[in-house]
Amino acid sequence: MKGFVQYHILKILSHLISFLPYSLICRIGRGIGRLYFRVAGGQRERGIEQAMHSLEIPYNEARGLIREVFCNLGQTLMEVLYIPALARKDISRYVSIEGLPYLEEALNAGRGVVLLTAHMGNWEWLGAALAHTGLPITTIVKPQPNAQYTRILNEYRRQVGLEVFNRGSTEIVKAARALKQGKALGFLADLDGGTEGIFVDFFGSPASTPVGPALFAKKFNSAIIPVYAYHLPGGGHRVVIEPPLSYEHCVDPEQEILQNTVKMTRTIENAIRKHPSEWLWFLRRWHTPEDNGKKRSFIDRRPSHTAADPAIR
Repeated sequence: MKGFVQYHILKILSHLISFLPYSLICRIGRGIGRLYFRVAGGQRERGIEQAMHSLEIPYNEARGLIREVFCNLGQTLMEVLYIPALARKDISRYVSIEGLPYLEEALNAGRGVVLLTAHMGNWEWLGAALAHTGLPITTIVKPQPNAQYTRILNEYRRQVGLEVFNRGSTEIVKAARALKQGKALGFLADLDGGTEGIFVDFFGSPASTPVGPALFAKKFNSAIIPVYAYHLPGGGHRVVIEPPLSYEHCVDPEQEILQNTVKMTRTIENAIRKHPSEWLWFLRRWHTPEDNGKKRSFIDRRPSHTAADPAIR
């Protein structure tokens, strides 16, 4: 009963928000972000500490950076609730896409595309904008702590044209099938990979990193295309599709997965360095401790153990 009430409260709130002017949505969201910055002490201080260490900047600069991150996050929250309005309006009014020919050409090859992205800008609107082009865009999604929020998110993802596969379920097989059918499959590959990840340096410190993007690209010979969303001044977003990453082959299959995971991690790191206020610095990216060189095999794992967080989570 509690979940039923939560779901319908969120739906009603979202319905009402979707009738407000978009400019007002942005102002409210950024205000919520400023408030959250004040009250979310643990996330705020973790973000400041991680930004200081990773970017080698002083405390005051890091604090200002994280404040902007929280403002962006508040705007993202309101924009997610605003998604019903996108069904009535043209999303291109709010999101521009650069580099679309890179994705179209890769899809035309017929071997599928691994879309590599991160928690930058509004990753939900990134997915919505790509789906709006009519291209076959799919995503692996991770359940949120609140089941009702997960339910609404998945409804909205499907509403804008995304094909959704749930992480940690048999639907991962469907995700693999989507690549085999020549579709694009999105991964948010900037989260801690847990005990199933490979340790790769991220901003100079070893971090467990998901191997799903590299494994899927290897198995289906799919192109790897980085894509990120960035806030525009005054509202809206710019989605940038970058040229495909070249997949590196080597004799040792595990070394091959490592090399390509390193390459993808460097690409994400470079995007964050260029736009540091767009990334969620309070993520527990370095949460899993390095296991002192314990040997793991990544090649024979089932996809359910290797998929990264969704592209367009």
